[in-house]
Amino acid sequence: MQKSILGRTSIEVSKICLGTMTYGRQNTEKEAHLQMDTALEHGVNFFDTAEMYSAPPSAESQGKTEEYIGRWFKSSRKRDQVVLASKVIGRGFNIPWIREGQSRLNQTNIRAAIEGSLQRLQTDYIDLYQLHWPDREMSLFGKNGVGYSHAQNEDAVAFEETLSALQELVDEGKIRSVGLSNESPWGTMKFLELAEQGKGPRMASIQNAYSLLNRSFEVGLAEIALREDCGLLAYAPLAAGTLSGKYLNGAKPAGARRTEFTGQTRYMTANADDAVQAYVDLANTHNIDPSQMALAFVHQQSFVTSTIIGATNQSQLLNTLESIDLTLSDDLMNELQAIHQIYTYPCP
Repeated sequence: MQKSILGRTSIEVSKICLGTMTYGRQNTEKEAHLQMDTALEHGVNFFDTAEMYSAPPSAESQGKTEEYIGRWFKSSRKRDQVVLASKVIGRGFNIPWIREGQSRLNQTNIRAAIEGSLQRLQTDYIDLYQLHWPDREMSLFGKNGVGYSHAQNEDAVAFEETLSALQELVDEGKIRSVGLSNESPWGTMKFLELAEQGKGPRMASIQNAYSLLNRSFEVGLAEIALREDCGLLAYAPLAAGTLSGKYLNGAKPAGARRTEFTGQTRYMTANADDAVQAYVDLANTHNIDPSQMALAFVHQQSFVTSTIIGATNQSQLLNTLESIDLTLSDDLMNELQAIHQIYTYPCP
């Protein structure tokens, strides 16, 4: 398994990160524990979770993912072998069952969030603690495909307050490093600038969507990731399974995420199927599994620190883990680029 250094820390993480948001809804605790065992056996030392998981979020499943991981830590005694990442929610989404729907990225909420996560995870510290989305209002989850709508956000929690709260947790040894998620170029640079001024810990990473269907990270954020050592943790590298081709021609496979959760429309845009068909056809031409090709494309980007993979069964997990051994040729990368020129950001 290839490894990367997380930002400007000394923390070494595997190039594949195990995503866990299905634990508690699509995966039982037994299946979750098997996935973690399997990932670790294949050299994956990086696990990602969040206080709001399972996902899609619900009051009944909130916190289950962290609880499953915590009980695995207790039974396996392998906490010291894992670089653990979790996240605190802000006001980006209205989740009424978490802190009565009043979650903000201020000192009170960040403190409450970390204490809850540590208890569920049965650990004394989290290696990477991420802001799940900005406190200010902004376009997220596909909305950036319909143009930019500016909000003044006068009541947004100040970046300085968020950083101060995180610094307290670093000083207490409850977190080792900090990161962003679903953040913009402006927001990322603002956090980095304030850290340079000594106003809090430096962001080590940014976790945003990135795949063949959504390469918007390359505009603005990729340069920041490289020049500022704030690399991408790429989530949804298969566009929620869409790039496998399993949803083509209106297919609804039993147990699949889009089948189970009908509100998942981010990867159902006007040009999505045409783009997916083109990528699947290209993979078939080269006798490559479409999912592995899509993952290998992400792995090979210089601005990617780690690719977050998720699976609902063991065969999917093994298939995605094998993608780390696939290197796409320059010619194939050029062919992927040619498709991208035709279908540019079909699922932003």
